Amino acid sequence: MTDIIYGLQGKPPKGSPIGFPYVGGRDKVAACAKHYVGDGGTTNGIDASDTDIDAAGLFKIHMPAYLDSIRKGVTTIMVSYSSWNGKKMHGNHDLITDYLKNTIQFKGIVVSDAEAIDRITTTIHGNYTYSVFAAIQAGLDMIMVPCNYTEFIDTLTDLVKNNYIHMERIDDAVERILRIKLLMGLFENPMTEFSMVNELGNQAHRDLAREAVRKSLVLLKNGKEGNKPLLPLPKRASKILVAGTHAHNLGYQCGGWTINWHGFVGTNATIGITILDAVKSTVHPSTEVVYKKDPNKVFLESNNFSHAIIVVGELPYAEIEGDSQTLTMIEPGPTVISNVCGAVKCVVVVISGRPIVIEPYVASIDALVAAWLLGTEGQGVSDMLFGDYEFTGKLPRTWFRNVHQLPMNVGDSYYDPLYPFGFGLTTKEICLSETKWEIQYD
Repeated sequence: MTDIIYGLQGKPPKGSPIGFPYVGGRDKVAACAKHYVGDGGTTNGIDASDTDIDAAGLFKIHMPAYLDSIRKGVTTIMVSYSSWNGKKMHGNHDLITDYLKNTIQFKGIVVSDAEAIDRITTTIHGNYTYSVFAAIQAGLDMIMVPCNYTEFIDTLTDLVKNNYIHMERIDDAVERILRIKLLMGLFENPMTEFSMVNELGNQAHRDLAREAVRKSLVLLKNGKEGNKPLLPLPKRASKILVAGTHAHNLGYQCGGWTINWHGFVGTNATIGITILDAVKSTVHPSTEVVYKKDPNKVFLESNNFSHAIIVVGELPYAEIEGDSQTLTMIEPGPTVISNVCGAVKCVVVVISGRPIVIEPYVASIDALVAAWLLGTEGQGVSDMLFGDYEFTGKLPRTWFRNVHQLPMNVGDSYYDPLYPFGFGLTTKEICLSETKWEIQYD
């Protein structure tokens, strides 16, 4: 995952100091490794809560990605809202200054999360002077204060004037910030390079995003026991059904942190291709594609569908708003699966930012695909469903049977997943004719 740093910043040339921040020109941007450290190990997965683990576990499980990021020249590291064994990370001098800055010699900028220093106290913003003092003394160089920044400036200034925070600490922060600005050439070219605006969303980037969709899809099931595989679907069929809450909704495809903090709903906030539109553009012109978000049994009985594509999943969310004790798909997703898969051969595409509860429905489903949050390029899903490319994706984490099993990790004595870590059916298709395929499983 840390290879993305090279894409954002460029790859440091041979002979560059290992671990020194690097930005390779005006067509590159500063990367940020976050959230330091342990935010992925909080109790019950609750966002911004406590990571209860000993030092050996923290350094073995959660620290390696930061070490690798620094080796690749990352310029900034953002601190986590979370705590480690009860101590807020934004006030953790041992891990920020002693380890990150002094022991492993990170020379970039240590950044706070948005209004995160306010949370150093039990009551948010309960003692702001202490919060500012604790954060700066811990080693933070740049503080994200999106709204009431004058309060922060005044508070920090008073702490420095009254010698609670020494100028050496301020000088360290300023030196780091200036270093990265110099590396980025911001003093020579402080304004945005508008000549590059046409690079945003160009066709080459969309083609790459479409390829990423194809490679990230995971085929979890393909055919009921004793039956032939359902996928790939034939492009030449008389009538197919596309159903589900997520079949024609770009906002649902993209998830949170898209246009808005918690994403958006619908198809108008950005340019893209929904899975419905992708299916329509893929099938033969003679194939009738019928879209019904929530088809009932009467509708299904009155139509002669050769097969159905159901697209369901989660609502967009970001950060703490996404915390869930149930991890279920939104309604009427389960009802659609029950109605449609009971009447016609179906492939279910799940759009979610994480595994969700699907075991109650798996038996009725002919084919099942995990599509994650695929973004704007729904054509990548259609590429796979209709066999233009083979499935190669593998699960990046265990898919549980029910939430009562959580937390569950590889190696646990009670490890009994619905689909294990690394699972993914891989098919090789051989096209024998327009309507006949031979499927080979690796």
